[in-house]
Amino acid sequence: MKILFGVQGTGNGHISRCRTLAKALKKVGADVDYIFSGRDAKDYFDMEAFGNYKTFCGLSFATLNGKINFRKTIQRIRAFRLIKDVRELDLSNYDCIISDFEPVSAWAAHNQHRESLGISNQAVCQYLKPKEYGMIANVIMKYYAPVTQPIGLHWFHFGHKLIPPMIDSFDVAPTENGTIVVYLPFEGLDEITQFLTPYKEYQFICFHPDVKQSSNQGNITMHTLSRENFTHALLSCSGIISNTGFALISEALALGKKILTKPVSGQFEQIYNAQCLQTLDMATVMENLNHAKLKHWLNLASPQPTIYPDVATELANWIVSGQKESLLSLSQRLWRATVFSENVQKRIKSLGYCV
Repeated sequence: MKILFGVQGTGNGHISRCRTLAKALKKVGADVDYIFSGRDAKDYFDMEAFGNYKTFCGLSFATLNGKINFRKTIQRIRAFRLIKDVRELDLSNYDCIISDFEPVSAWAAHNQHRESLGISNQAVCQYLKPKEYGMIANVIMKYYAPVTQPIGLHWFHFGHKLIPPMIDSFDVAPTENGTIVVYLPFEGLDEITQFLTPYKEYQFICFHPDVKQSSNQGNITMHTLSRENFTHALLSCSGIISNTGFALISEALALGKKILTKPVSGQFEQIYNAQCLQTLDMATVMENLNHAKLKHWLNLASPQPTIYPDVATELANWIVSGQKESLLSLSQRLWRATVFSENVQKRIKSLGYCV
């Protein structure tokens, strides 16, 4: 099967998730071409899994001090370039079009009257209609990367045909060495440093796109972005502090790491993710860099891991087999194979759902 896979490149979570699915698609014999949009071509890293990929300008949100900056976002839009890229992307040689919230591939499929799969956390809104999403957010979700078959990834199904997260397998078992991994790419480095410095008894390992060379600053170790180094730190840490993107939170849940998360202000997807984590008792949420929340969270014990099935392999097989099994059946199979921690099971039952 010949597949075109478009990936949103703005956040590393999209790339991480699609890297996991890319490995599974390769194992089942799919021939996949990858395109990425949303960041400068020079800013992609650890991309070996995607072979000879192509990049486009696409669309992306601009942030400033941990908040969506709509003025800069509008200034970034290159409408004529986007239209040109969409029109010139020829899909005639492909059997299947997949978009992980990537607009060039999605709109090209729409304009060429092709069926398309939308595999992303954002696709959840097509089913759940989150109250956190206002009119503008709903319009963005509907038209940013339109697909004919949305496949929503989520931490729980909430009674809909969603599927669990795709999480890469790890070569070693997780441990705890007392360190705290910090990944707040939408916050300023100075603000992060000021936030963490007072807690001298803890060692923080901070990864940030503005770090150009690794260094030690008291109780904070600053690292450049690297998938290998980040994974090593994540496997051995005792907790993570991050924004509320989907992929990293999913990995932390599967590894049994406690989570302190701050949604990016104005980014409706992250705000909704944070609400879901609170509802399911899966993480501690802070609206800003809050010292009271941090002090409380640092004293919490580590949670039990959430055991998710091998979603990437199941999804890859489902795609190359021509999607013969219904999405509802696939969803139900995968959730039956999911094991939640005791506190999450109690919360799910209190919401009126069966575990």
